Amino acid sequence: MLSRSTVSKALGLLPRSAPATSVVRGALLHTLKPRQANAAATPTTESSSAAEGSNDTTVAAAAQAYAPLDTFLRRHNGPRDTDVEAMLQALGFASLDEMVAATVPSSIRLSAPLEISDSEYAEKELLAKLKGIAEKNQVYRSFIGTGYTDVVVPPVILRNILENPGWYTQYTPYQPEISQGRLESLLNFQTVVTDLTGLPATNASLLDEGSAAGEALVVCLNSAKKKTRNAFFADRNCHPQTLAVLKTRAEGFGAEIVVGDYKTFDFASLGDRLAGALVS
Repeated sequence: MLSRSTVSKALGLLPRSAPATSVVRGALLHTLKPRQANAAATPTTESSSAAEGSNDTTVAAAAQAYAPLDTFLRRHNGPRDTDVEAMLQALGFASLDEMVAATVPSSIRLSAPLEISDSEYAEKELLAKLKGIAEKNQVYRSFIGTGYTDVVVPPVILRNILENPGWYTQYTPYQPEISQGRLESLLNFQTVVTDLTGLPATNASLLDEGSAAGEALVVCLNSAKKKTRNAFFADRNCHPQTLAVLKTRAEGFGAEIVVGDYKTFDFASLGDRLAGALVS
């Protein structure tokens, strides 16, 4: 319990010019008023209720003044109400609910507001909560194979490429590739591979191996001048998931995936139908 002398000392230490300080002063002063009333006489029920209500208001105001500042809603630069009204008017809707009802099928819409058990977290609080959840995971060694193996990234690459803030801090995060800086780092990687291999061109993909192979297939088919070049060779040592993705992507283009051993396969048998090859 705070004594009057303690509160007086606390008030004297607070700068009177700070806006948030007035809230603290009010909160501390309100803690004294009920005690002064109790010392003089026992308050009535009505006066007690009024004091409790005043205290609740003060506590709520103090909590709002000292609430975390790094929450999403506060930091998010969304449209102003006037901008929302102007856009809705241009689209011919009176409200956002009316627009959603006209554009989103009722079968996939929630009939009641989304219930979120936890209150809004500040960034630091959310990171701490997520870290606590992640610590419950039990990491075991994977024996799946087929490309799912541990990767050792050299520290010089890790520090200067993956962890270098110069690749992403100066770019907007709203681009599809997350940041232009990531594309710049990939370009540097492609340049190094070109120098090491002596190839005229190289590519660096952000996709998994199967998806990257599927994209390579599409590039080969689209770059072929003759539409009869619809055969794509894939080495039999490619991972099964990579071959599966290739076959699925080839169906949409009417292409044929030929699987074999690149060391012994007779490429001449394909004639001018060969559009590209994948070797593993």
